[in-house]
Amino acid sequence: MASSNTLPASNRQHYETKAPAQHKDEQCLTHLQATDPRHDKDNIELRKGGLLRESYCWVLSHDNFRRWRDNRDGQLLWVRGDPGKGKTMLLCGIIDELENDTARTDNIAFFFCQATDDRLSNATAVLRGLIYLLVTKQQPELISHVRESCYGLGKEGFQGPTSWVVLSKIFTNILEDPKLQGTYLIIDALDECTGDRDLLLDLIAGKLSAYPKVKWLVSSRNWPDIEESLNTATQKINLRLELNEESVSAAVTTYIQSEIDKLAKRKKYNNDTRDAVKRYLDTNAHGTFLWVALVCQELAKISRWEAVEILTTFPPGLDAIYEQMRDQINKSRNAKLLQRILAVISVVYRPITLNELPALVDMPDCSSGNVEDLTEIVELCGSFLTLRQHTISFVHQSAKDFLLSNGTHQDSRDVVSWVFPQGKDDVHNSVFLRSLSAMSTILHRDIYGLKLPGFPINGVPTPCPDPLATVRYSCVFWVDHLRESISDKDTPQRNTLVAAQTFLEQKYLYWLEALSLLRAMSEGVIAIRKLEGLLGRIHQRQLTTFIRDAYRFALSYRWIIEQAPLQAYTSALVFAPLGSLMKKKFKTEEPSWISAKPVVEADWNACLQTLEGHSGSVNSVAFSADGQRLASGSHDRTVKIWDPASGQCLQTLHGHSDEVNSIAFSADDLRAHGYRLGSDKTWVICNGQNVLWLPPEYRPTCSVIQGRVVAIGCSSGRVFTIGFSRDI
Repeated sequence: MASSNTLPASNRQHYETKAPAQHKDEQCLTHLQATDPRHDKDNIELRKGGLLRESYCWVLSHDNFRRWRDNRDGQLLWVRGDPGKGKTMLLCGIIDELENDTARTDNIAFFFCQATDDRLSNATAVLRGLIYLLVTKQQPELISHVRESCYGLGKEGFQGPTSWVVLSKIFTNILEDPKLQGTYLIIDALDECTGDRDLLLDLIAGKLSAYPKVKWLVSSRNWPDIEESLNTATQKINLRLELNEESVSAAVTTYIQSEIDKLAKRKKYNNDTRDAVKRYLDTNAHGTFLWVALVCQELAKISRWEAVEILTTFPPGLDAIYEQMRDQINKSRNAKLLQRILAVISVVYRPITLNELPALVDMPDCSSGNVEDLTEIVELCGSFLTLRQHTISFVHQSAKDFLLSNGTHQDSRDVVSWVFPQGKDDVHNSVFLRSLSAMSTILHRDIYGLKLPGFPINGVPTPCPDPLATVRYSCVFWVDHLRESISDKDTPQRNTLVAAQTFLEQKYLYWLEALSLLRAMSEGVIAIRKLEGLLGRIHQRQLTTFIRDAYRFALSYRWIIEQAPLQAYTSALVFAPLGSLMKKKFKTEEPSWISAKPVVEADWNACLQTLEGHSGSVNSVAFSADGQRLASGSHDRTVKIWDPASGQCLQTLHGHSDEVNSIAFSADDLRAHGYRLGSDKTWVICNGQNVLWLPPEYRPTCSVIQGRVVAIGCSSGRVFTIGFSRDI
């Protein structure tokens, strides 16, 4: 299936001969870039009040740092320490010093992991960021390694199921390039890399000795799994902040002075107030930057005449100050509202925007749609949350950890029961129900006003204001919240399943259109499959039948809806089988301008989906041993790797000098459950019996069987998959 980010096969030759190389490189970089680490660094420094050189310069003369920077016997420097000790700003300062070195000829690439942002919290994101910096501002000629893998992949190659394989290959090729200059690779907060951290750690530890031109600098908390992985690395140097207490405390003292200067100017402190604040912070900071920052944030909210009296109520220690913020929220007249906000922000799968907040949390009516009111409400959540470009996230990973853990003292209140009084399941269920309600209210046909049925997705402008702004999160994640609201032992409440069925019966096509506009069709197809599996597990047979039809509909017409959103109401409905529940439910949505509709099948046939993208006859198909990938080789000299579950083309392999006649996965262990194709290729045979006749358009030029799924390649360039529920 062709990705929306790749050119149709028929246009490739024209593209290759007519499009300039610069345009091709720009397209590759667009696909590669998920975020710009330089902007992330700037945002971090902005949120933390600016980078103060005096708070990090001590490290520049530290023996371990100098050994790493100047000698070849230390290729990896691990800066480790407890939360709030200033690791991130320390690395920001080191990056600046390395970049400002006038004698420097080395490359510098860096990445800041943040567990509160899904774009910044996984191993593939780290590699995307490092590669992006290396091939843009450092050595642009290295983009050749990205170009080789990018062509034919599109954006999915850098964020799909095989993205780690693709990116680690690009990364390794860059490190092996003889043209690579000396390179510093810097990764902050490895503990906040929550996705595939083990793969990233193995890559770091395993690549040291092989690439002497490269030096690594990483930071993290003192976590055993990170220590265990990095201990396998040779030429590793530790810089433990707890063992440098005097230097860190001196840096914190400098930071305190800077923050007091800002407070005194803003709040017009007199000398006595200024001195009292400084004494208290110096005495109680205990070498923790974050504690100082949180106290100063609270002081900024109160009048100067209250500062000294209230100052002494701030307890030392991060957990203690989080407990105090919790108690303040409990005493607020808006306690229930703030509790709901904190609970939702704790369970969402990515940071949400102010626009999305009212769709997920029951907010006061007067605040919905009012950015200023919503901002004020979020700010009432103490210093747990922060706002950046109207996006809500935790001020620090330790704040989220506090909310998700029990109280740290035996006499303290159970924090989990405070944030989740009915449990996390209840919060997930609330987000699910509110998401359906919001989508049901907002989604409608042609929500962007495209009018033309074939309007291509690549030409769709986002309206201002965006009618999907409030439900972007809900459209992608509502099924995930439904799944999390139902544990293995739970029987879902009837209203939960009724809400899901009502939404799909009334809004399914509108939801598919929205997913296309959000470039999230793959996520939608996978969500429906998850929903089918969930309902089967809890024995909801009637609804499962309906969902299965919805899944077949999405799987069959995913490609065309992804290319042109309004085709959900035209091609998909026109060619859907007469017996399709989707066709029946949305009969009124069929185009009135087609006077004579084609004759279609009575019901869904055995073909699960059609995978389109090859421009020539398909000569060979093969499943991976686990059935999670399907490969097809074609007369057009390409090999395509597919995800059979979503129909997404994950990768296109070019470079063959002739047509591809045979392909196979390594470690192939296929078991066909008795199914095979007859010698004349007109019948599927099971246990010696003809069980399924193949019409001419379904007859294969090649085929493969994995479990109870048959994949058939045809002369048209299409690949069909046919699934059987049991052996005959």
